[in-house]
Amino acid sequence: MVAFLHALSAWAIPMFIVLIPLYAAFRKVPVYETFVDGAKDGFSTAVSIIPHLVGMLTAISMFRASGAMDMLVAAVKPLFERLGIPGDVLPLGLLRPITGAGSLAFATDLIKAHGPDSFIGRIASTIQGSTDTTLYVLTVYFGAIGIRNARYALKVGLFSDAVGFFAAVFACWLLF
Repeated sequence: MVAFLHALSAWAIPMFIVLIPLYAAFRKVPVYETFVDGAKDGFSTAVSIIPHLVGMLTAISMFRASGAMDMLVAAVKPLFERLGIPGDVLPLGLLRPITGAGSLAFATDLIKAHGPDSFIGRIASTIQGSTDTTLYVLTVYFGAIGIRNARYALKVGLFSDAVGFFAAVFACWLLF
């Protein structure tokens, strides 16, 4: 059974890549023309979200370069450590909703400093898998379709990131 699942997982994506165009051709869909039209739409979408991305990246850079993130972490670190949450993972909890690449780099640094099997390394890995880049998602997806009022989605997204952060720490305390 394990060998079958391994073979299935190895062939699943190549089979989709072959079967979808074959099915479209069977249904008399102009496959190449449809692909080109989709690529044109994708390019125009990419161009339309550039201003949103530039604005978000500028805000992230200002937040980090101003020292605001360091001040915020220093202010809440004693409280979180009393709750049993290592202070080293707090910047990751703040960075993850803002930037995927920045949070991944920070998690990598934590793992290099403390080790992949350390408690902090496990928490960092679990946070990376339990939370999302909420501000990036809102900027890109909402900007691409022209939604200007994202306050409810922002509140829900940031709340779910906070829940994911605390759940990751709790799961690591429970399991490790």
